[in-house]
Amino acid sequence: MNNPISGIIFFSLLIIGFLVGAPIFMASPVLGSILGMVWFFASMIIASGAQIAEQWEKGVVFQLGKFNRISGPGLFFIIPVIEEVRKIDMRVLTMDIPAQQVITKDNVPVKINGVIFFKVDDPGNAIIKVQDYRYAISQYAQTSLRDVIGQITLDQLLTEREEIGKKIEATVEKDTKDWGLEVTGIRIQDIDMPEELKKMMSRQASAEREKRATITKAEGDKEAAANLALAAKTMAESPGAMQLRTLQTIDGLGPTASNTVVLAVPVNVMDALSQLTPILKAKNGPIQDQA
Repeated sequence: MNNPISGIIFFSLLIIGFLVGAPIFMASPVLGSILGMVWFFASMIIASGAQIAEQWEKGVVFQLGKFNRISGPGLFFIIPVIEEVRKIDMRVLTMDIPAQQVITKDNVPVKINGVIFFKVDDPGNAIIKVQDYRYAISQYAQTSLRDVIGQITLDQLLTEREEIGKKIEATVEKDTKDWGLEVTGIRIQDIDMPEELKKMMSRQASAEREKRATITKAEGDKEAAANLALAAKTMAESPGAMQLRTLQTIDGLGPTASNTVVLAVPVNVMDALSQLTPILKAKNGPIQDQA
C-alpha cells in the first residue's frame, strides 16, 4: 500500500468480504476459498486507487497512456489499472552547473561553475514535452553559460557576475518556458583562472595601489607646504611669534634628562639683532647716497 488511506480501504474491504463470504465458505469450502482469493486481489486493486499528494506535489494522471488531468495536492482517486499517476515536485529546485572550460572574448581560458534555481510551472508539459526535465535544463544551462561567457571579456566576467547570471537566465528561460519550467535564478559560483594570469593580476593590483599611495603622499606634501608657507607669513607679520614658536619647540622636546638643549645665542639677543637691522639699514642708506 502506497499510503495509509489505501491500507484502511484494503482492510475495510477484507472485513466486508469476510462477513459476506463466511456463509458461502461454510456451505462450500472450495467455492468460498476461490471467492476469498478473488476478493483479496480485488481489494488490493481497489485500494490502490486512493492517492495522496503532499502539499508541494501534484499528480499528473494518464488514462490508458493519454494525459487526462492534474490532481492534488491532498487525497484523490484514480481508476486502478486504467489510470496511472506521476507525482511532480512543485518546489524550487536547486541544481549545480558543473565546471565548464570556456574561452572569453579576449582569448583567456577560464573554468566556471554555477548553480541554477528553477521550479515546475506546468507539470503536464514537464512530463509530456521533455523526457527528463532535470537533465534537460542542466544541459541547457551548461551550453548557455558557455555561449554567454564566450561573448564577454575577462574584466567583464570578474566585475559583472550578476548581470552575466541574468543573461544566462534569460537565455535558458526563453527556450525552456515551453517545457513547463520557470527559471528563478542562475548564479556564478567560482571562476578559476590560470596561475600565471593570477600572478599578473596581483602585480597589476599592487602597482595600482602603489600609484594611489604615491599620489596621496604627493597631495599631502603639497597641502603641507601650502600650510607651512601660510604659517611663515603669519609669523612674519606678528612680532615675537618666532620666539613663541621656538619656546614651544623646546618645550616639546620633553623634560627628560636625556634631552639637553643648548642655545648658542639667547632669544633676547636674537630679538635685539632683529630690531637693530632696520636701524643699520637706515644709517647705511645716507652714507651710500653721499658716496
